[in-house]
Amino acid sequence: MVSSSAVPANVAARYGKAPNEKFDVAAIDAADLRPEYVRQLVDYNGNEAPGTIVVDPRDRFLYLVMENGKALRYGVGVGKEGLEFTGKARIGRKATWPHWTPTPNMIRREPNRYGKWAGGMEGGATNPLGARALYLHKGGKDTLFRIHGTNEPDTIGHAVSSGCIRMLNQDVIDLYSRVPVGANVVVR
Repeated sequence: MVSSSAVPANVAARYGKAPNEKFDVAAIDAADLRPEYVRQLVDYNGNEAPGTIVVDPRDRFLYLVMENGKALRYGVGVGKEGLEFTGKARIGRKATWPHWTPTPNMIRREPNRYGKWAGGMEGGATNPLGARALYLHKGGKDTLFRIHGTNEPDTIGHAVSSGCIRMLNQDVIDLYSRVPVGANVVVR
């Protein structure tokens, strides 16, 4: 657990209860926020065009490339070894409070955990995709990988997912508002 003094109050305020949402997006206690994983504007020296999303799974960051050598950096949770997506994609679809269905591979790997959801789960506060999802498409087809919120904020900064990129709900709401369908995504 990180001391609440590690994250300035004005930054911690971004992670309060999200207003005007269909379902509850609970506040995250400032003491639970790791300073390196809170949303922040940083210098960026990559060669990607502004508007591109770049994911660095090793360091557990997602960058939204901005103008003038800057990027918004968000902390993320990434796929477990062997389950992660790498390469280039586009945002093929966006959804608020998305419906979730585990993939057949997820059900095969962990039938006791995922089998009961084979028919899917409606969006809501307990849905694993959280408040928003950005669907990664490659070659015009859904890759089944997502950038999405999570109802498990303690997983940010870890390799724990079945391949998707997880974000704090407050952060995925922010990113969702900034990127259009068709935006480029690079996962290193």
